[in-house]
Order: sequence, then structure tokens, then C-alpha cells
Amino acid sequence: MSRSRTAVLAALALVAGASGTALAVVPGDSGLAAVPCSVDYKVQNDWGSGFTAAVTVTNNSAAKTSWSVKWAYVGSQKVTNAWNAKVTQSGTAVTANNETYNGTLATGGSVSFGFQGTYSGSNAVPTAFTLDGVTCNVDGGTGPTDPGPTDPGPTGPGTPSTRVDNPYAGAKVYVNPEWSANAAAEPGGSRVSNQPTGIWLDRIAAINGAGGHMGLRAHLDAALAQKGSGEEVVQLVIYDLPGRDCSALASNGELGPTEIDKYKTQFIDPIAAILSDSKYAGLRIVTSVEIDSLPNLVTNTGSRATATPACDTMKANGNYVKGVGYALKKLGAVPNVYNYIDAGHHGWLGWDDNFVPSAQILFQAATAEGATVDDVHGFITNTANYSALKENNFTINDSVAGKSVRESKWVDWNRYVDELSYAQAFRNQLVTTGFRSNIGMLIDTSRNGWGGSARPAGPGATTSVDTYVNGGRYDRRIHVGNWCNQSGAGLGERPKAAPAAGIDAYVWMKPPGESDGASSAIANDEGKGFDRMCDPTYTGNPRNGNSMSGSLANAPLSGHWFSAQFQQLMQNAYPAL
Repeated sequence: MSRSRTAVLAALALVAGASGTALAVVPGDSGLAAVPCSVDYKVQNDWGSGFTAAVTVTNNSAAKTSWSVKWAYVGSQKVTNAWNAKVTQSGTAVTANNETYNGTLATGGSVSFGFQGTYSGSNAVPTAFTLDGVTCNVDGGTGPTDPGPTDPGPTGPGTPSTRVDNPYAGAKVYVNPEWSANAAAEPGGSRVSNQPTGIWLDRIAAINGAGGHMGLRAHLDAALAQKGSGEEVVQLVIYDLPGRDCSALASNGELGPTEIDKYKTQFIDPIAAILSDSKYAGLRIVTSVEIDSLPNLVTNTGSRATATPACDTMKANGNYVKGVGYALKKLGAVPNVYNYIDAGHHGWLGWDDNFVPSAQILFQAATAEGATVDDVHGFITNTANYSALKENNFTINDSVAGKSVRESKWVDWNRYVDELSYAQAFRNQLVTTGFRSNIGMLIDTSRNGWGGSARPAGPGATTSVDTYVNGGRYDRRIHVGNWCNQSGAGLGERPKAAPAAGIDAYVWMKPPGESDGASSAIANDEGKGFDRMCDPTYTGNPRNGNSMSGSLANAPLSGHWFSAQFQQLMQNAYPAL
């Protein structure tokens, strides 16, 4: 339910009569006074004892480098957490101050923030707001472009239930209001802003909320608000291993290679404690456990050309295996948690010398630190990657000019040419290795659509095996090993439950529009380094066949909003928007 207040005429009268209030003059409209600011306050969800609200402030006065919005409640409302603003409350008086990243507010510009609150009795919408001490009009008109979740009706915390075979079947999936707001703010973004995306817990501070963003409890509370009387899935990415992502600097983490105890006690244990709260027992919580970790122990260690000293260190100390095992055990003990371990993608593990050893290292982790295979509900592939879901214009069984497609430079003897065939085959291998026969697979399709004008309509020329494959492949990357902010990528299949045999769901685990890494060095306190694979001028390394990186320029730090990329993803979406 979206409740709001429209009181433009009353507010205009209030402003016009306010002593000492300067009214801005609309350019080109001599003598016509405009209100100095306007506020749009919407209650997006209300479940009888709590609510979420979105506030948009438009500044019609001189440009600002910081701002402060104030209002007062007439009831018992209490703000419990907020995002995109620093919100404090004293009695009924509420103050929202800008975050460091959104203090600039141009003349005619707008800024939005949101929050969650509790109340008893009535939840009346405030009737008066000020921006930097100046009274604004209150304009709460609703419209079809409202990015907020729809009214779920009265809802409670729910009751725990036995794990189902596919948590996505018959369930809604949580729409992150922060990502939704970013997407909706982009031109054309409202077409996808209500899609569900993953919540990335990529550092300890993210558990309680960092940088003005919602913490884990805030997301779970908001999920309860969206849930209604049906089933709701919440997707979490558990991503803070010691020595994280030993082969890519852009996604390095905050914990050193030996800080396994800190990982257990300060990261996994607090997450498990929150997920164990009976308040959230009615949610289906899907975890994607430690992406880009265990496969590194196979492909980037030892005498291989792709090896790195950091990956050798993590293989030797065993902390990837221990960390994943501990996470599976602690999170798997929560009855409504469904653990999916990251299983790379076809362009990483599809080769014969990677395929079986990777399944074996996943089994080793799943039986470490007290975990068992019963703590594993399935696996996820292509997380935050770009591998095409299904290549229709060639198969590994094709031959051109006397050569197998496997001999082409692009396929390079891989047994798999797309994610769907890889995920289904790897599932079979995992069962053979010792995992339960009912495991399911997830495929991240957030950025693997590869549509637009560059999408081939059919096979390539049969001049050679390379012209045949390169002319027909949907995946337009320079090399299948390229992973950072890829030029030409598009949104893929929309999230969908049970789309193919053995596949529990297509998901958008990586929120489209969030950067993979900075294209140049950026100082930060998030533990994120600069990886040349995110630099469009980089000529590569053995892990991408010494090819150009294919990345977009002017990219921010990983996880930060990248408007140009989001626009490209929408433009090249397949299926098209």
C-alpha cells in the first residue's frame, strides 16, 4: 500500500504566509513565485506495527552542498533504520541529513532516501517539512512509476517450515529497495527496478549497514513487509573470506590470509545469529556462499601459468576450505536457510583438467569444519559474470573445414560453450562426487543477455572454425576469461523459478549497474584494490589469454553504482526490454 499526502494548495498558502521565507522566482515567468522546495513522502509498505517510507526532496532554491530535512510525527512513529540519509529522531521530531556521497543538491535537483519505522495506533503522514529551515510543500501524489514494492497486506513473521526442494517455487523474491531506487532513477530504469537482486554481505560492516546502506536486519524486515501471506525468498551473498579472491585485486577483501578466526566470529557468527531470529522464520533465505573462492584453488595454484602467489598461500593454509565449511555448518543449521555454493562458470571450470578437481574441492569444503553435504542445497554458477546462458549457433559437436569447434580459439578445447549446458553437467558431476541427488543449480543471468545490434542472427561463415564460432557466438567478450565491467553486455533472462531441468532458478544475484571494480586506482576504506583487468587499456595476463580486458572506462569501485554500465545493460538486454 502506498499512502501519501497531497497538500499543494495548503502548503502554498502556508509558504506564502511564512514570515521571512524567501520565494524563488521561476526563470522566464516574471512575478510568478515558486515554492522553495517540495517533499514527496510515501509510505510504501505498512504491516500494522511497522512501515517503510520513501522521501524525495526537490530543491527550487540556490544549489546546496549539504542539506537537512526535518519533520514531526503526530503519532508514535519511530524510525529504526534508514538508507541514503543519516536519520535521527528526538521525541516526535525527525531530522534527515545527507550522506557524504549525496550532499550536492542543484537548483531544480532532487534527492531521495528511505527508512523503516515502527508505530502503534495510526500512522499518519506528516503534514509539514523543512529543507535547511525553509518550509516546503508536501506533494505525495502517487503514480505508476513508484518504484516501491506493492502492498503485501497485513503480515506477521510467519512460522518455520520444512525445507522445500526448490525455495523459489511458488515464492516471490525480495526486491532490494536501495537497488530499486538506483535503477528507477535511471532513464528507462523503471522497466526493471522491481526485479529481485542479491544482497551482498561483503564486509563485516555490511551486516549492520555501512556507508548509509541498509544492514541485514533492515533488509529482512523489509522482506517481511513485502512478503504478505505468501512465500518470500531473500537472496544473500556471503563474501568475506580471509585472503578473498586471491586472483583478482578489485574484489580483494578486508581480512588477511590468516584471519580465519575473525571470519568465523565477526562475520559468519553474527550473520547466523540474525538469520536464527524466529522473527524471520517464515522467510526462505538463500545464501550464495563465497563466490570466486574455491575454484581458485584448482585453476590458479601450483605450476600453472595462471597461478598467483596469493592463491598458493590460500591453498596451503586451507582457510578457504575451512571458511566455507564453517559458513555452511553455521548457516545450514538455520532451518529456513538454503545454502548454494559458488561453482564458477563454464569459461573457468569447463576444461577437463578443471571440471572434476573443482567438484572434489567443493566436496572437501562441504565436509570441513563439521559441515556435511546436507548443509548444501545446491550450487550457483556465473555469479557476477557474463557467460551466455545458451549459445544456439554452434555446439562442440560441429566441425568446420575439418576441425572441431573445440579447436577454435574461443572455445579452446572447452567441453561447454554456455552456462546452461555447463550447470547441468556440473550438477551431475557433483552428485557423482558425493553430493545429494536432489541438489539444484542457480544461474546468474543478470548480465549475460548479449542482445542489441551486435547479437548474431545465425551461425558465422564456414571459412574456418574461428569465423564460424566468432560470427555466431552471442557472448561478444574478447576472451571468455574477461570478467570486469564488460563492454557490450546486456541484461539476461529475468529471474525465473525452475526454468530448466536441474535448475532451481535464473537469478540476478549481481545487481545490474553495480560495478565489478574501478578502472583506475581509487583510495578507499573497503579493502578493494585496483585490478588491471578493470582497466580498458590493459593487454591481459595468462588468465585471459593475454587479451585486452574489454572493460568499460570510468568505472567506480566494485559494488558502487555505475550509471553508464546500467544504461548499456538495458540497451543490450536479451530478451529485449
